[in-house]
Amino acid sequence: MASSEPVTTSASLGDRVRSLRLPSEPGRGMLQRKSFWAALLLVTGGLGCLAWWFTRDKHASEPAPDTRPIGTSPATTNSNAPLAPVNQSAGPIAAPVAATGEVTLESKGYIIPAHQILVSPKVNGMIISLRFEEGLRVRKGDVLAELESIDYKADVARATAVLESVKQKLLELQRGFRPEEIAASKAELAEAEAQRDQLYLEWKRNVSLRGNKTVTERDYEQSESAYKAMDRRVDRLSSNLKLMQDGPRVERIDVAKAEVLQAEADLAKAEWKLGNCTIVAPISGTILKKNAEEGNVVNPIAFNGSFSLCEMADLSDLEVDLSIQERDIARVHKGQKCKIRAEAFSDRVYDGVVSRLMPIADRAKGAVPVRVKLAVPAEEEGVYLKPEMSAVVSFLK
Repeated sequence: MASSEPVTTSASLGDRVRSLRLPSEPGRGMLQRKSFWAALLLVTGGLGCLAWWFTRDKHASEPAPDTRPIGTSPATTNSNAPLAPVNQSAGPIAAPVAATGEVTLESKGYIIPAHQILVSPKVNGMIISLRFEEGLRVRKGDVLAELESIDYKADVARATAVLESVKQKLLELQRGFRPEEIAASKAELAEAEAQRDQLYLEWKRNVSLRGNKTVTERDYEQSESAYKAMDRRVDRLSSNLKLMQDGPRVERIDVAKAEVLQAEADLAKAEWKLGNCTIVAPISGTILKKNAEEGNVVNPIAFNGSFSLCEMADLSDLEVDLSIQERDIARVHKGQKCKIRAEAFSDRVYDGVVSRLMPIADRAKGAVPVRVKLAVPAEEEGVYLKPEMSAVVSFLK
């Protein structure tokens, strides 16, 4: 009995300890693993933040990367050396503060002719001859095309005849009547005066006979009427003779002169139209584009003056059209020297100068249009640089 009592006590104590344990849960193991990985991530992030905090001053004290174009030194830049490639998609590239001769700004633009001309006909008609092709170098006054001219030749002939007619009319008025005409008028007047004198004598005789009643009333009236009619005729012929001797009126001569001027103007216009059937080059240059063919009928009025046979320009007089951002425009000024390199021929560098800053900005781009005058050697005219080519311009300090 004494030996069994401790066993019972020991068993009772074990049951009591087991009853104090927490009951087991099915997902407790998975929750413990997730908590472990979350704690590990927090610790790793904290270590990274500490590392950045202790090294931030070291990064701030390091010098910025060199943004000068390739081939330039911190002290000086050889403006005659080939320019380094630039990232053209990023727009204008601002260089650091530069000494004299260094590049302060680089920008991409496009080569354009300083003066591009549309060669247009001044009269309408069918093209019967074309004497140019794209790329042809022509001199000022060279014949480029000819239009049909039959109508214009006829107009010139008609205007010439009208002018000759009015000139002769004016000459006749200025010279007055011929001496023979004046002499004939005088003879006619003398004849009328002689007839008037004869009729006057007959009328006077009938007046005296009328008192004796030896002449009829009818004969008397006829003699009186004939005399008075002839007297009026003498007056008329006398006035005509005086007018012939004085010559034409000044007003009639002035009218004839005005008609001559009008006819001369009509002739000049007809000749101008005929002359413009032959189209010549207005300047010396290169044909850039051909817009017509033989057999085409051209009518400048129908096209509001915008129709052209061809486009031409002097390729020795070129410019680069640029758009400089407003934030960089202070780096550019008129007369500033530049270096230009066409992207198609990156090994060829040309001298240039800022010719003008346009008076109005482009609000959509936030930029100011700028033109850079390009110096092209005579032997390279039209060889390398062509209109609408892209080019990189380096503005020098």
